[in-house]
Amino acid sequence: MIDLHGQAGLPYINRGVYTGSYEGMRYRLRKKEEEDKKTLEAVIYPEPYCFEKTPEDQKEAREFSFTDEGFQQAIAWLNEQYEARQERWTEAKNASWV
Repeated sequence: MIDLHGQAGLPYINRGVYTGSYEGMRYRLRKKEEEDKKTLEAVIYPEPYCFEKTPEDQKEAREFSFTDEGFQQAIAWLNEQYEARQERWTEAKNASWV
């Protein structure tokens, strides 16, 4: 289970991009600004490559409000995506180091 309490939060993400991985699933959280609106973008993608080297068709993104509640929703979404696609992430994990 992904638990980012104490590791990342909105103050960190407000200044930069947070990336991590869990059992074959990589993820990225960042602040996204368009006009006067700030959102929290969460992206998931399979191992082994970094965000920039992973093909776009292998990434899935979702936006949340840039609030503590939105941050909690983003973490919940990451965990839901891991559970829903666990086979995909396990395959990525096993294939990434071969």
